[in-house]
Amino acid sequence: MKGARGVVVFDGVGPDARLGPLEVRYATDADALLERLAAEHRGREQVCLVSSDSAVRGTAGQEVRKLGSRAFLGDLVTRGHEERARTDVAGRLDEETLARLERLRRGEG
Repeated sequence: MKGARGVVVFDGVGPDARLGPLEVRYATDADALLERLAAEHRGREQVCLVSSDSAVRGTAGQEVRKLGSRAFLGDLVTRGHEERARTDVAGRLDEETLARLERLRRGEG
């Protein structure tokens, strides 16, 4: 998808950041923030909510596409040396953004 953007929400405290088309947010109640973001955006743009919490997915609204975390992760994992067009999220991010996300995931800021 051209022009796609994303928001990753973590439970806890940390610096919010924008990494190209990806926004990183921290919240004391990540579930509530995910629900609010889905509600705010579902009427004017396509929204895909990724969460393993069925309650969060259930309150997002019918207009929102919902994926469990494992299904989403499956879209990110490259499969061996298989050559294919990159249509997953990782394929739309530049290498620097991917590296910064990995550092955030590891808590390295």
